[in-house]
Amino acid sequence: MLHELLLALIGFTGDLIVDEREQRKTLGLAFHPDSPLSDECTFKLAPDISFIEPSERDLIERLLKLGFYYRELDRFTQKSRNLSWIRSVTSAHPLERADELSNQSREKKPSVYRRAIANGIGEILSVYRSAVLQIEQKLLAETTPILATVTQGLNKFFVLFPPLYEVVLEIERDDIRGGQLLNVLSKRCHCGVPELRTCLQRLLWHGHQVMYNQLAAWMVYGILQDPHGEFFIKRQEDGDLDHRSSQEEISEKLARTSVHERSLTDWHSGFHISLDMLPDYIPMRLGESILFAGKAIRVLRNPSPAFQFQKDKDFQQTMRGSQRIRGFMHSDFPEKETELDADLRGEELLPQSEADKIEVMLKDLKESSEFHKRSFECTVDSVRAIAASHLWQLVVVRADLNGHLKALKDYFLLEKGDFFQCFLEESRQLMRFPPRQSTGEADLMVPFQLAATKTIGEEDKYFSRVSLRLPSFGVTVRSSQADLARSRASFAGKANLTSDTSVDGWDAIALEYSVDWPMQLFFTQEVFSKYLKVFQYLIRLKRTQMELEKSWASVMHQDHMDFAQNRKHATNGSVSQQRRQGIRPMWRVRENMAFLIRNLQFYIQVDVIESQWKVLQAHIHDSQDFTELVGFHQEYLSALISQSFLDIGSVPRILDSIMKLCLQFCWNIENQESNPNTTELESIAEEFNKKSNSLYTILRSSKLAGSQRAPFLRRFLLRLNFNSFYEATARVVLNVVRQRPALPL
Repeated sequence: MLHELLLALIGFTGDLIVDEREQRKTLGLAFHPDSPLSDECTFKLAPDISFIEPSERDLIERLLKLGFYYRELDRFTQKSRNLSWIRSVTSAHPLERADELSNQSREKKPSVYRRAIANGIGEILSVYRSAVLQIEQKLLAETTPILATVTQGLNKFFVLFPPLYEVVLEIERDDIRGGQLLNVLSKRCHCGVPELRTCLQRLLWHGHQVMYNQLAAWMVYGILQDPHGEFFIKRQEDGDLDHRSSQEEISEKLARTSVHERSLTDWHSGFHISLDMLPDYIPMRLGESILFAGKAIRVLRNPSPAFQFQKDKDFQQTMRGSQRIRGFMHSDFPEKETELDADLRGEELLPQSEADKIEVMLKDLKESSEFHKRSFECTVDSVRAIAASHLWQLVVVRADLNGHLKALKDYFLLEKGDFFQCFLEESRQLMRFPPRQSTGEADLMVPFQLAATKTIGEEDKYFSRVSLRLPSFGVTVRSSQADLARSRASFAGKANLTSDTSVDGWDAIALEYSVDWPMQLFFTQEVFSKYLKVFQYLIRLKRTQMELEKSWASVMHQDHMDFAQNRKHATNGSVSQQRRQGIRPMWRVRENMAFLIRNLQFYIQVDVIESQWKVLQAHIHDSQDFTELVGFHQEYLSALISQSFLDIGSVPRILDSIMKLCLQFCWNIENQESNPNTTELESIAEEFNKKSNSLYTILRSSKLAGSQRAPFLRRFLLRLNFNSFYEATARVVLNVVRQRPALPL
C-alpha cells in the first residue's frame, strides 16, 4: 500500500488510489482533456477500502493532494515545453506547414515565457521526485514502515505546491504570456514564506532569461526576436492581426520596399511599446530608452547604401589626391590605397568593441540570481547613451547636421536677405497678376533661378537641395490688386499662415528641402512644416517691406521728374505743388506702416532668430546625445514660433490685415500717381491705425506679460513705443483709457 501511495505521489494512480477524473472519462461522462485545470483534487482513496482508520485516511488524502498537484504541474510543463510543432512545421510540405500554423493559431499560441517558467517548475518537480525516492529508500530500510516517514519527508512541499498550482491555474485560465506572466510572478514573490519566495524568484529568473535574450537581440543587433508577440517592443504593423497574417504582410512589405525606406519607416513609426506586455516594475521611461536604443542600433548596423557609396567616393577622391602628390615617392601606393578603401567599406558605424560592451552588460544582468531594478536601470541608461552617442556621431559629424541647419536658416528663415531681395524684385511684376493654376510655379522659377545666379555662389553646396513650390489648395486665386481694393474692409483668416489666409495667390509660395539618409531621422515632416510656417510669415513681411520702399521710390522719382519738367519749361508748378501738398499726409501713413513692418522684421530676425540660433549652437557644441539634439531643435523651433507670435490666434490675424492694408496702400499710390483717390487712401489709413493699435494693445496685455516670451516681447514694444506714440494713439483710436502697462518697457 505504501508503494502505491508513493506512485500516487508522482502522479500514477491504481486500485488503492484512484483518479475521479479518469473514472469519469472511462464511464463516458463529459470531460475535455484540454479544458482549464480545476482547483479540486481528484486523487481519492478507493471507496471500498475499509481497513484504514479515519485518522490515517485524512493523512493519506492530505498527501494525495501533493500527487495531484505534481501531476497537474507536470502536465503543464510537458505541454509548455512541447516543441513537436516546430519539427512538424519545419519538416512538412509547404501546404501542410500552412495547415499546421493555422491549427496553432486556432489553438493556443506557443509561448517562450511559459516554456521558461515550465523549465523552472521542472526543476522543482525534480527535487520533489528526489525527495520521494529518498522516502522510498527509508521505507525499505525500516523494519516497520510508518506513514509519518512520508509526511516528514514531504512536509516542505505542502508550502510550495498549492501556490504553484494557483499560478498555473491563473496562467491557463487567463492565457497569460510574456510580460504579463512576469507581472504575475513578481507580485507573488512578495510573500512572507522564505521557501516559497525563493521558489517563485527562481521561476521569475527563468522568465527574465527570455527577456534578457530578447533585450540582447534588440539592443546589440537591432533584431526583434519575438516569434509569439510576447516582448514589450512590437512592430507597428502587427496590430490586431493574427501572427501568421501579420508575418506574411510584413514579409510582403519588406520585399516591396527598399532598405532606405525600410530604415526610415522603422525609425519613425516601425516599432512601439506594448503597454500590455511591459512589466509593471519596468517604468515607461526605461521602456522608451530600450525602444530608442534598439532603433538606433538598427540604424547604425544598416546604413543606407547611398550613404556608404558617398562616403567611399569622398574618401577615394582624398586618397587619389594624396596619391598624385606622393606617387613619385611610393611606387606601391595603389596597393595601399586598395587596402584603405577596403577598410573604409568595412568600417562600422557601431564598432564591434561597443557591441561587445553592451553584450557584457546584459550578460551580467542575466547571470544575476535576482532582478535588481537599480542595476537594470543603469545598464539600460548606459546602452542608450552608447547608442545615442554613435547616432550623434553619424548625424552631426558624418552627415554634417550643422551645415543643414545653417542652410535651413539661410533659406527658410531668410538669412540670405540679398537672395530673397533679388527674388522679390525680379518677380515683382509677375506678382502684380494672379498666378496661373497650370504654370504659376514654372513662371516663378524664372526669377528664382535668376536670383540664384546673381547671389548664390558655387561654394553653396546646399542650395541644390532647395526647391520652390506654389501648391494649390483648391482656393480661388485672387488678383493681387483689384480684389484687394474691393475687399479692403473685410478680412477672414485663421491662426496659421497658410494659403487659405493669404492676401493673394502668391502667399502660398513654399520651399522644399531635400535631405538624404540619415538626416531624415532628424528632419521629419513635422519639423519642415514648422520651418515652412515661419518662412511664409517672413516672406510676406519681406514682400510688404519691399513694396513700401518701392512705392516711396516710385513716387519720389515721379516727383523729381515733374520738378525737372517744370523747371525746363519755366512753369510755376503750382499744380504739382498742390498735388504734393494734398498727398503729404499719406506719406506719414506710409512711414508709420514702414516703421511697424521694419521693427517687426528686425525683431524677428535679430532678437528672435539670431538669439535662438546662438542658443541652439551652444547646445550642439555641448551635447553628445542624439535625443538631446532632437529636443534642443524642437525647443528652437517652438521658440521661433512662440516669440514670433504665430501661436497667438489674434496676432497673426491682425498682422495679416496690416500687411494686406500696406499692399493696398502701395498699389493705390502707384496706380493713381497722377490723380490719387484720397478718400480711399484715408480709409486705408484709418483701418491701419485701428489694426496697428489693436496689435499694440494685445502685445502689451498682462496675459502676455507673464508668458515665456515676455523678455523678448519687451524689446519689440520698446522699439515700437520708444517715444510713447503708440500708447497715446492706442488710447485715442480705441477709446480705451488705461493706466500705463504693467509690462516694464
